[in-house]
Amino acid sequence: MTSNPRREFLKKSAAVVACGSIAGISPPNAWSSPTLADSPNSNAVRPVFIATWNFGKAVCDEALATIQRGDSMPDAIENGIRLCEADASNNSVGIGGTPNADGVVQLDAVFMTGPGHRAGSVGGLEGIAHPISVARAVMEKTNHVLLVGAGAQKFAVEQGHPVVNLLTENSRVAWEKWKAEQVVQPPVKDDHDTITLLGVDEKGDIYGGCSTSGRGYKLAGRVGDSPIIGSGLYVDNHVGAAGATGIGENVMRYCGSFLIVEFMRGGATPQQACIKAINRIAEMDPLGIDKLEINFIAINKAGEFGAAGTSKGFQYALTTREASAVHDATILTAK
Repeated sequence: MTSNPRREFLKKSAAVVACGSIAGISPPNAWSSPTLADSPNSNAVRPVFIATWNFGKAVCDEALATIQRGDSMPDAIENGIRLCEADASNNSVGIGGTPNADGVVQLDAVFMTGPGHRAGSVGGLEGIAHPISVARAVMEKTNHVLLVGAGAQKFAVEQGHPVVNLLTENSRVAWEKWKAEQVVQPPVKDDHDTITLLGVDEKGDIYGGCSTSGRGYKLAGRVGDSPIIGSGLYVDNHVGAAGATGIGENVMRYCGSFLIVEFMRGGATPQQACIKAINRIAEMDPLGIDKLEINFIAINKAGEFGAAGTSKGFQYALTTREASAVHDATILTAK
């Protein structure tokens, strides 16, 4: 039987460390390994989709299914994230998202495309189920980048989005319990957070999106890193893309996603870049690495990918035509 180079590569990739392995198993601080780009058939492996957290697998799978139906990469990013926004059981994104301190769900989202270096985002958006779609509309139908609050809702309604109640009964009960106990900040669960989705197509063009209800029980009007270009998400079609999840304030003060892309521009792999960015932030931040609660995913034009964070249990999802699974990210801690 004639050997298939791509099949043989994928078999071997199950044993290599993440800097781009299909298996995604990465020992701490591993910075170099065989990757998708090392395969002579690397272009055949693309498209590649990577997303934050275990629930990102369904998001990546929907993105790939969109491409396989013949739709565009922007459609893939939007459809994937919309799937998560519609899941009322996820209390950090879209419908059912955790409300602010006043009991109101306020959503943030961003959309960015490598081709044309276009971006659109919304912050503090109330009553709209799919902020990712509104962010895309800001990018494609206005000459602005960011709309917030009542103005963002007005624009969404003009684009045909109905105003709906985002506060589910479960979220309302949890908020009332928090309010009665006067908890300053709720515990962060390991299995949910911001959804960030990055994708690179067969041509090497890069796209990304992010959606979140933000930090639970935040002050009304608080906007996190997610809709801020270069913080929660950054896409550079010449280099790659990066996205964040965790405590937004600790990402946005350092333009974390932009920093990762710049490290990749300087020659770092996506995995190396994520680790270098976290270490850079930790060196500067008085909180110390163990209290930062910052996590990143990254991808480059070749389809190499990486993920690293400081939150115990941080996972990422990866989907290609050949494989789809959830993997543990490299977790950095104080030495």
